[in-house]
Amino acid sequence: MGVKHGRDYDGILTDLTAAVGEIPDSYLFFEMAEQDWMQLGIEEKREVHEALAEDLFYALGAEPVITVGSGVVMYDKDHHRINLLIGDEELTVVSLI
Repeated sequence: MGVKHGRDYDGILTDLTAAVGEIPDSYLFFEMAEQDWMQLGIEEKREVHEALAEDLFYALGAEPVITVGSGVVMYDKDHHRINLLIGDEELTVVSLI
């Protein structure tokens, strides 16, 4: 299903991949152990973050708030964006239009 968007999907995916990469323990979403995460190379970590971004893009259409490690990813339908938060501080915003 995914979220409603007006921007090119590839651009959104690129931005969302970078954004989830800022969540220090994003690997927990896939129930991966920290030791296993640390053994991955840079490209492998990017691939995991891209898979996470794709999963989130589609899941946010049905569930507007999803916990990812110590972060929270929220679909803001009214402002056409995805907000990523760590704690009470805004980490980043991915525009959908």
